[in-house]
Amino acid sequence: MAVVNTYFQKREEHRVTYKSGGRSTQVDYILCRRGSLKEISDCKVVVGESVARQHRMVVCRMTLMGCKRKKSKIEMEKKTKWWKLKKEECCEDFRQKLRQALGGQVVQPDDWETTAEVIRETGRKVLGVSSGRRKEDKETWWWNEEVQDSIQRKRLAKKKWDMDKAEENRQESKELQHRVKREVSKAKQEAYDELYTRLDTREGQKD
Repeated sequence: MAVVNTYFQKREEHRVTYKSGGRSTQVDYILCRRGSLKEISDCKVVVGESVARQHRMVVCRMTLMGCKRKKSKIEMEKKTKWWKLKKEECCEDFRQKLRQALGGQVVQPDDWETTAEVIRETGRKVLGVSSGRRKEDKETWWWNEEVQDSIQRKRLAKKKWDMDKAEENRQESKELQHRVKREVSKAKQEAYDELYTRLDTREGQKD
């Protein structure tokens, strides 16, 4: 702990905390953790402000850093999977369902808002909508085919163990987990070594 009052040079009037019968003394102090001294900018006695008859108020000026609240997961807007229309079978299915919803007409010019809503509703039913969950970006640019194959085998082994809690399945899943860790570490190191080498070249300056 540190006595904050002693870290600031003040006139006697701004140091005296008790005055009675012609006697003046400093009996009130503020303590803080020594590591928090950098957050304190001033400490003094306020002249004229009395807490009790003979006592004076000690004021400490500090800067407090608020703790950042953990952001809650925000649901993203669910969007219609319009990109599925690139597939011919999805496109044809959507076209037929839309014609049925519009009563056989391609468009109803009298009420475009209604037609647009019918198109959106048909899209949601036929193509589906996204989950609305925010996907976290994973740093997987350095994955090679060997790593991807090992991860796929590890997932299948884990799924097999979840379905059948046999000892051999547990052992297989555990071995594949260790193997994947080694291959991931090796692939990542090789990718970074290649990146560093390329950065030293004229062509790699753009990276």
